Amino acid sequence: MRISVYRKAHFNAAHRLHVDSWTDEQNKEVFGLCNSGNFHGHNYDMEVRVTGEVDPETGMLIDLKVLKDIIHEQIENRFDHKNLNLDTEEFETLNPTAENICYVIWDILSKNLGEKYEVGVRLFETPRNYVEYPA
Repeated sequence: MRISVYRKAHFNAAHRLHVDSWTDEQNKEVFGLCNSGNFHGHNYDMEVRVTGEVDPETGMLIDLKVLKDIIHEQIENRFDHKNLNLDTEEFETLNPTAENICYVIWDILSKNLGEKYEVGVRLFETPRNYVEYPA
C-alpha cells in the first residue's frame, strides 16, 4: 500500500534578497523592501510529505518520531533564529528566496531519509505565500 504522511514544523529566520553582481538600484527594483541591508525576518511554517510503501510488518510508512527528530535536527536546529545570509553555509552564495529555501530543505531531508521515500516540502513564508517542491 502506497501512502503519504505529513509533519508540520516551524522556524524563524532573517534574510536579505540580493544579487551581488547587480547594482543597488537593480536589487531595490527587483526585491524592494526584501533587499534591506538590515535584513528582515519571517516565521516560516512548513509541511513535509513523505510518501512510500507501508511496511507490512509494522503497518507504518515511517515512525513519525523518527521524522520529527530528523526535521528538528536537520532543519529547525540549522535555520531557526539564524540570519540565512550570514549564519548558514547553504546560503553563503545562494539567494535565500522562499523557492531556494524550500529546495534546500527538500534536498537535506531527501538525503537524510534516503531513496526509500519520496519527499515533498511546502514552505509558508507568510500565511498567504508559500512554495512547494517538487511542484
